[in-house]
Amino acid sequence: MATTTTNVLTISKTGNTTKMAFVSKDTKATIAANIKPVLKKYGVKATLAVRDHRTIVLNVKSGSIDFIENYLADGKCTCADERSLREYRNIQVNPYWFHEHFTGKAKKFLTEAMAALKSAGWYDRSDSMTDYFDTAYYVDINIGKWDRPYEFVKS
Repeated sequence: MATTTTNVLTISKTGNTTKMAFVSKDTKATIAANIKPVLKKYGVKATLAVRDHRTIVLNVKSGSIDFIENYLADGKCTCADERSLREYRNIQVNPYWFHEHFTGKAKKFLTEAMAALKSAGWYDRSDSMTDYFDTAYYVDINIGKWDRPYEFVKS
C-alpha cells in the first residue's frame, strides 16, 4: 500500500517502511514560487518540470548570463570538444560541483537557484559507500537542451 505526503512516497512491505524520493504537485508549486524571484532578479527565462516523479528539473532557456562561455573560461572544462559545446549551447549542470565550474554572476545565479530548488523540505541522508540512498527528491539544472540551445541575450 502506497501513501503520499508532501515530498516523500512511503511504501509499506511486510511491516517495513521505505521512503523514496518523490516530488508532489505541492512540492513543485512551493519550488515554483521560490524560483520565480531568482529568475526575475537575474533576467533568466526557465521552466520547471518533474521527471519520473522524483526529480525536479530547472530548464534554463535564455537570459543575460552567458553560462556557456563562463563554463569554458574557468579552464576546468572536461569536454572532449569545446567547439561542440559552443555550437549546441547546452550544459547539464552538475548539482554537486557547479560552484567549481562557474564564476561570477553565473555562479551566484546557480547558487540561488539551487537553494530555491531545495526549498521544499529537501534533505539528503544518502550514503553511497553502503549503497543507501535517502533523499527527499533529486535536483537537476539544464542550461539549454539538446534540441533547444540556450539563448544568451545581451542586456
